[in-house]
Amino acid sequence: MRIAYIAPYQGPCLVKKRPCLRNFSLGGRVKMELIAELLQGSSHQVEILAQGEVIERQFKLYPAFSEPELFHPRIPVHYASAFPVRFLNGSWSSLSTLRLFKERHRVSPFDVVIIYNLKTPQVACAKHALKHLGLPVILEYEDDQFVETSDGSGGSFLSRYHSSRARKLLESLSGCLSNSPALLSHMTRDVPKLLLCGVVSNAILEVGTQPLGSRCNHVVFSGTHSKAQGLEQLIKGWRMAKLPDWELHIAGHGAMTETLHALAEKDSSIVFHGLLNRDDNARMLGAGKIAIVPYDISSTLGFSFKTVECLAAGLHVITTRLQALEGLRPELKAGITYLNDNAPGTIAACLKEVIASRQYERTAVQATVDEYGPVAVSRSLDGLLQQVTASQNGRTARNY
Repeated sequence: MRIAYIAPYQGPCLVKKRPCLRNFSLGGRVKMELIAELLQGSSHQVEILAQGEVIERQFKLYPAFSEPELFHPRIPVHYASAFPVRFLNGSWSSLSTLRLFKERHRVSPFDVVIIYNLKTPQVACAKHALKHLGLPVILEYEDDQFVETSDGSGGSFLSRYHSSRARKLLESLSGCLSNSPALLSHMTRDVPKLLLCGVVSNAILEVGTQPLGSRCNHVVFSGTHSKAQGLEQLIKGWRMAKLPDWELHIAGHGAMTETLHALAEKDSSIVFHGLLNRDDNARMLGAGKIAIVPYDISSTLGFSFKTVECLAAGLHVITTRLQALEGLRPELKAGITYLNDNAPGTIAACLKEVIASRQYERTAVQATVDEYGPVAVSRSLDGLLQQVTASQNGRTARNY
């Protein structure tokens, strides 16, 4: 099958050419790459079509282009144009991504469309695929589109309009995969569904067997440096804990990076690794004993991808109680210690307890690999595609 993977992917050349630091997602990028690779490995042809959106307002046109620094030689990545002018940015992004989708479909028709979340460009392309092309559309649902309006505030007229369009699209989708049972429950129709809490790369598989005795006394974090990650609280909590012979290793980059460096100034036990590629990131994880994921659960539902990756790397994981973790089997949860919140004092107390009682010796490598390793996930994705296309046969495109 030829698959259009319409996602907010941000490859290395896009990051260099467009100011997208504020909306950069390291974990999202890695998961998109892994899923695309597994689909390609199952004899499907995958193209990634990305909006390449710039959220920093400026009067400048960024032309469409194709990513020259590919993560896989047979998976092309194409970016739509961007024009980040106030009141025009969103509609331009939707129209330019839709135009890109139409162009690529004319070059070589797609058989299936996968959209990553329900941003307006993804909704526009999905509606066109369903209504005009009669193609099955699968939603990869990683973030709750509707959580911001759940308090009844409603938001602006424009945000309510886009939310209404997204909700209506849910009624017509052909399938859904998500990291959370709660997000899967948003699907109003009886369509094929797949609960996928994470994907483990081959690089992580290699370091996961590293014995505890050969690892360093490192607590590690790897991900985007955004406010919702709770990294300010982590650094403050780390300095409160005063753990002799232990180091905190932080990889990744983002809008909070400069702030984090300032908070950690003159503390030699805090080491920053910058933005790592997949292999270097795996080696950093494999050298540690504990991973920490101190999400601010009041501002995000969070993703379980990072937690699954760390479990497979042989780390004991300390994390806030993310909703997405509800889908994990008990065997995987054995490798997790939960934070009740991500206040610095809570983080400090938990780190001291996990280290003093050697709870970090509880890991869940094999259970994680069995569930989310490349072989298992490839089989699950292929099964979802087969169910979706089988149910699509004989069905006419729906109008709504």
